[in-house]
Amino acid sequence: LLVQENILIDVIHSDDHIIVVNKAPGLVVHPGAGNKSGTLVNGLLVNFPEISDIGEPHRPGIVHRLDKDTSGLLVVARSPEAFHSLKTQLSNRSVERTYCCVVDGLVQSSNGLVDAPLGRSLRDPTKRDVIASGKPARTRYRLLETYDHHSLLECKLETGRTHQIRVHMASIGHPVLGDTKYGAKETN
Repeated sequence: LLVQENILIDVIHSDDHIIVVNKAPGLVVHPGAGNKSGTLVNGLLVNFPEISDIGEPHRPGIVHRLDKDTSGLLVVARSPEAFHSLKTQLSNRSVERTYCCVVDGLVQSSNGLVDAPLGRSLRDPTKRDVIASGKPARTRYRLLETYDHHSLLECKLETGRTHQIRVHMASIGHPVLGDTKYGAKETN
């Protein structure tokens, strides 16, 4: 049974079917092996206890996630109809998900596509890698701006794999700034 916790959640919109939150960096989306409490779901249950019956019991209302250190808008289902509709839309890829990230190095092309299958790393089970036997994964990117040693990219997911942007950007030699898990240097 999940517990309700008073966690500050930035709710952008809510209606009878969905809740849109601005997920803060550092906040885990739902309880799991390393985080039994202190998650977005635990915080949402305080004001939206009805989500406890939506979707999977250990991650009620959740149809997509953002990594712990990623911020951005996240849509949570508040009704069974919304849950199934959102799952279908994600499966059919009729939902567009766009992210911005700063990567190490100067990206040379103004637009690109990384089309590389992703799977669990054979060296580290907590990581993903580009591997031939992995699931199809496609990330389109557009160069927005360059700085002295970094580039700002807009990334659009055509698929939604765990750590997709992080792994794809690292695979082309431009890891996400500060992402030491996938190859970026420590930042101070």
